[in-house]
Amino acid sequence: MRRTRQAQYLKGTFEHVALQQIVEQTVAGLGYDLVEIERSAGGLLRVTIDLPWAAPTSEDAAAGVPEPFVTVEDCEKVTRQLQFALEVDGVEYKRLEVSSPGIDRPLRNEQDFERFVGAVIDLTLKAPMGAAAGGQVSATRKKFRGTLERAEKAEGATAGAAPVWQIVWSDEPKTKPGQKVSKKRAPAPLHALGFVLDELRDARLAPIVDFKGRKAKTQPGFSDIDDGTSVPD
Repeated sequence: MRRTRQAQYLKGTFEHVALQQIVEQTVAGLGYDLVEIERSAGGLLRVTIDLPWAAPTSEDAAAGVPEPFVTVEDCEKVTRQLQFALEVDGVEYKRLEVSSPGIDRPLRNEQDFERFVGAVIDLTLKAPMGAAAGGQVSATRKKFRGTLERAEKAEGATAGAAPVWQIVWSDEPKTKPGQKVSKKRAPAPLHALGFVLDELRDARLAPIVDFKGRKAKTQPGFSDIDDGTSVPD
């Protein structure tokens, strides 16, 4: 029984790696970045793509040039090519869904963190804070939400010797609608957590919706294939 479970685990790991390679090569070959692959109940295979990102130039910033975003046509193109590639490699699935990142976009690599400096993110550490918490937060805490910033390295620090990134937050209590806050109340102190990517289990943009006009950096495109082609308007 134990050997059977181990064999099933190894088979599942191999299939996941193979799927990752097939999808990533196909998506990259069409000029897009692979953000995430998910398998869901009912045989749904969900693939999230994005356009390659390059840091905006000073001219772009001055002109207020918006970031390009994934369109329905982009998703449709990737869907058709993926459908062919998955069929050739015998990957089993019932429905294929290709879309652009949502407001809780995962952050996977250094370029993602560079791109979203200044954004509010949610992150989960692989291990609890432990002694590093220093009594400022719970030693068992692993989940945090804060503004992503570049960490300031100590003078003379070597590469890799200090965290490259940090999030900054305050534990200011939330005010209820209509609640008056005294101007004399002292603001809650700011906390900062420095980290390197190897310490993270998960990191995503915080799914915060501003109904006063906040716009997502990537507007959603979507394509769904199920026994043929169906592209929503």
